[in-house]
Amino acid sequence: MGERPRMLALTIDGVTLEVAPGTTVACAALLAGSHTRWSVTGEPRAPLCGMGICMECRLTIDGVHHQQSCQILCTEGMQVTTEGGLSAP
Repeated sequence: MGERPRMLALTIDGVTLEVAPGTTVACAALLAGSHTRWSVTGEPRAPLCGMGICMECRLTIDGVHHQQSCQILCTEGMQVTTEGGLSAP
């Protein structure tokens, strides 16, 4: 049996989460129970295409707004903020 990969710790809306290397930020946000965006009517939205076309996965990553989280791998100490946090808008 191989060794378990070293986990990476990142923070999403103030909550620390550990993920395996190679995990996208979009996946980590979903694992944390967060939605990536909120619709204009207040409905939670989540990544749709997973390949950078739909723009539904945009998050603030390390202070940079509107990053396509489905295209970015998690790194140790990364700070992620969703559009409305973990709660409804």
